[in-house]
Amino acid sequence: MTNQTIPSDPFDAFDRPDLYEGLRSKRIFAFLIDAIAVAILTFGAGVLVFFLGIFTLGLAWLLYAFLAPAVALLYTFFTLGGPDAATPGMRAMGLEMRVWHGAKPYGLLAAMHVLFFWFSFTLLTPLVLLVSLFSGKKRLLHDIVLGVVVMNSRALHR
Repeated sequence: MTNQTIPSDPFDAFDRPDLYEGLRSKRIFAFLIDAIAVAILTFGAGVLVFFLGIFTLGLAWLLYAFLAPAVALLYTFFTLGGPDAATPGMRAMGLEMRVWHGAKPYGLLAAMHVLFFWFSFTLLTPLVLLVSLFSGKKRLLHDIVLGVVVMNSRALHR
């Protein structure tokens, strides 16, 4: 038999505590920034749908039922799933997301991340956020389920 070493976790909280310093409060502020951005984009899309509704004799107004979730999903798909691996709110707070093995998230994973967040938050109450108090990497329930890690960008790129 040969001695094989198990590869260590590249984002270990004990080896690299700087990756997770102030993470909870930064994620809260990043969420607020992104919520404001999505609200502004949803308002703009609502105005567009209004004028489309006039031209389509009211048919386009059916889009209002799906407008806010669609804007939020597209926002997350293109920003968190993009090359920066962060939404504008996350970038403003100096955060970045990685898959457990170090790769950047792709669009579908980013969309699933926001869907799992809202489903867990809605179904399991906001108390589901307490999971981060017991997680070494300060991960939330939907992070654990999807195998992603959110961390400080500066520490990650050092």
